[in-house]
Amino acid sequence: MPKIEVNQKLFFQLLGEAEPKDNADAPAWEALEERLVYAKAELDEKSDESLPQGERTIKIELNDTNRPDLWSTAGLARLLRLHRTGKQRDFGPLLSYPGKLRESGSRLVTVDEGLRDIRPFMTAFVISGKSIDEPMLLDIIQTQEKLCWNYGRKRKSISMGIYRSSLIKWPVHYKSVDPDRTSFVPLQCESPMTCRQILSDHPKGREYGWIIADKPRFPLLTDDRDEVLSMAPIINSATLGAVKVGDSDLLVEMTGTDMPSLLLATNIVACDFADAGYDILPCMVRHPYDTGFGRDICVPFYFQQPLDMGVGAMNRLLGSSLSPDEARRALERMGNTVTGIAGTGDSAVITLKPPPYRNDFLHQVDAIEDVMVGMTLEKFPPEKPRDFTIGRLTPVTLFSRKVKALMTGMGYQEFIFNYLGSKRDFIDNMGADAAGVIEIANPMSENYQFVRPSIIPSLLASEAGSGNAAYPHRIFETGKVAFLDPGDVTGTRTIQSLGFLIASGGANFNEAAGEVAALLYFLGHEYVVRESSDSRFIPGRQAEVLIRGKGAGVFGEVHPQVLENWAVTTPCAAGEINLEALMEA
Repeated sequence: MPKIEVNQKLFFQLLGEAEPKDNADAPAWEALEERLVYAKAELDEKSDESLPQGERTIKIELNDTNRPDLWSTAGLARLLRLHRTGKQRDFGPLLSYPGKLRESGSRLVTVDEGLRDIRPFMTAFVISGKSIDEPMLLDIIQTQEKLCWNYGRKRKSISMGIYRSSLIKWPVHYKSVDPDRTSFVPLQCESPMTCRQILSDHPKGREYGWIIADKPRFPLLTDDRDEVLSMAPIINSATLGAVKVGDSDLLVEMTGTDMPSLLLATNIVACDFADAGYDILPCMVRHPYDTGFGRDICVPFYFQQPLDMGVGAMNRLLGSSLSPDEARRALERMGNTVTGIAGTGDSAVITLKPPPYRNDFLHQVDAIEDVMVGMTLEKFPPEKPRDFTIGRLTPVTLFSRKVKALMTGMGYQEFIFNYLGSKRDFIDNMGADAAGVIEIANPMSENYQFVRPSIIPSLLASEAGSGNAAYPHRIFETGKVAFLDPGDVTGTRTIQSLGFLIASGGANFNEAAGEVAALLYFLGHEYVVRESSDSRFIPGRQAEVLIRGKGAGVFGEVHPQVLENWAVTTPCAAGEINLEALMEA
């Protein structure tokens, strides 16, 4: 979960409240901890009293990954301030709306057609009005890191750059360049480097170069004098991109591959600056292709859709008897704007507009949750369950426990793994076909991008880190696997599976066959085997398990290429059996 460090002085300034005198001020800290619940957050660490008052920081852990607007000092303070006072800030004057472009003066950014298949989208605005102090600069850097790393998938879908606007000659140009013939001085360097050289020689290039390394041309942001601002999403230039304490006019730009996410991140940063007392000056970004929101984008840009919430449905879910007006006030305490209430009592329908920095409303249940938080949990006293039920284990759980006992008795050690993983682990390293693998639409990290279609990759991942343990290794797991299934109502299918792996100098097909035979004997199943063609195993040294003519599993000697992909140097035999197929047989 995201964890942020907030400057204590800046945080309480934005809250509009007096700063606690010291850590001994227990009532003030207890009150803050109670209020952090409204943001699904908790106080992780108080400030260090040995530091000067203006340098103290508080560590706060956030438990809601659907609210990236809370991953900054200003965003978190905004929610707590709103919840306490109920007074909203009108962000309307900052925003463009669909069909209505705002005047942006000379602040124009042009986008090159060559970026369509590289990194196609961009947004930008300028902040002005007062200079940046050190706490604000540190918070900007933290917001940039949290948004681009967590929400922007390690800068793949969102990256952010900040520049000294007073040194820029407008218009600004976002273009594609030859990476071997284009050079500039990146941050933390004193001499020019080519764009491709940056990927191998600069620390940020080595960290983020994978995003654009395979592209024929690289993205570059320059002003009208051809002075380089940055090579997005890797590194700023050492001239226009070196922001310091005391700078007053700053250009904020974001580039990426997903326009809705880019617009939301832009709105979050713009609203944070506005709350901190800065003026927001929009920029016009002209794309030569459609972005889904038009070709000309003037940001900040309001693109959230209105949502209807039934008061009756709200009261049923919350077990309450709130009136439409009470629900309206609760929604407004969470930053929403109620544009209309049709009907009365439980038949009323409330229409609301989310604030520009939120895009997490997918269903009226999300609005109902806002009502609950806006009313505070104290308004909903706990109730004892009225229905009498008897808890029991499901048949598949009972069967899995029997299988676990048998595998343990056969000398195996049980492991438990994550159900989500990366493309590298589940597909590339296994030499498997990606056609039936379930991919998460907007993952927070590429390490949790796919739902596992098999347990064997998890076992091999464990074996890859166990080379120093005494052999033989005999490990297993019973757990869920999932894959695409057009025949199912949901389009996917999830099953309970058993995966096992043997690693030793003599691990072979016969040993794996013996383990399958012993397991199915004790489970009371008759079976036959036939030759299979699974790319994970060596051809001719693998077999499919059939029970009553239906496929129920596979086993064999793991292919040398798969072992090499995992850096496993010991021969392995493995297998996987569909436990639900055994229960049906």
